[in-house]
Amino acid sequence: MEKLRIGIIGAGNIAQNAHLPVYKERDDVQVVAIADWNLERAQQAAGKFGISKAYSCVEDLLAAEQVDAVDICVWNRSHSEVAIAAARAGKHILCEKPMALNVEHALRMKEEVEKAGVLFMMAVPNRYRSDVTLLKDMVDSGKLGEIYYAKTAMVRRRGTPLGWFTDTAKSGGGPVIDIGVHCIDRTWYLMGRPRPTRVSAMTSSRIGNYQTKGVSRWVALDSDVTAFDTEDSAAGVIHFENGACMLFEVSWALNCKPQDYTQICGTLAGAELDPLTVYGEDMGYLTDNKLTVQDVNPFAVEIDHFIDCVRTGKAPRSPLEDGLTVQKMLEGIYTSARLGKEVEL
Repeated sequence: MEKLRIGIIGAGNIAQNAHLPVYKERDDVQVVAIADWNLERAQQAAGKFGISKAYSCVEDLLAAEQVDAVDICVWNRSHSEVAIAAARAGKHILCEKPMALNVEHALRMKEEVEKAGVLFMMAVPNRYRSDVTLLKDMVDSGKLGEIYYAKTAMVRRRGTPLGWFTDTAKSGGGPVIDIGVHCIDRTWYLMGRPRPTRVSAMTSSRIGNYQTKGVSRWVALDSDVTAFDTEDSAAGVIHFENGACMLFEVSWALNCKPQDYTQICGTLAGAELDPLTVYGEDMGYLTDNKLTVQDVNPFAVEIDHFIDCVRTGKAPRSPLEDGLTVQKMLEGIYTSARLGKEVEL
């Protein structure tokens, strides 16, 4: 089989710690080039992962290399410009979450991708976890009945990353768009992806750039970015066209117990993740059934799926339309919090 030729755009943490190690283990894919605005960083990553070419911008990479697809691992603000350049060059796209800085940018991406007729897949690794896959199969087969209520959280007590993450101009926001996208997307996916109609939310920035001792912090490779104008935490409810709703809470910094969960409730049974447990009835009695699943590297499963979709033309499990819908929910959260009232999507 001819190797699929990949160009990596962005040589930061997510590329070097999650995406590139997966590609390096495959013999049916070749990462032929990497680009980053910091050319020295791109060159260092190229040396580390055996990539032959390094560039300082996506346009130079696309002009010089014959790639089949690009993998976008840049900060949120640049997702749209990179995706648009790749689409116009006729390249398939794997794009890290969130889809874009905001809905306006996401709509521009959608227009160019559809015009070019290329494959676009969101990189949302929670959808590719084995427990999420099993639970989704159960939901789709009707074992839980109609899903009408869900709640989810990704709450850190002290876990604000440093660098571009706290600069709204580059990230689009704080924990809502950084980690909230994970728990909201996986929960909405398990609910059957109903159409969101309205959001009521609040955000808080009362803790800020804490100096707490004895805690570790994720440091972006662009750690010289000093802006700190994002929220610390957020909470709210998202309503859907089918009458269902989702409660959510997310934080980088909040004085409470850390949590990371998703719970969905249906007319026949309910379920939660971590560990995967189904709450039902049997012979007239309530049951709590813990299901055993094999741990997998969700980034590896995700990239395998992307490669398969490129080769076969099948629709991805996390398509552009889903990325846009989640972006609308995220923007709705920020809008509701800013206005102090419920907003329609």
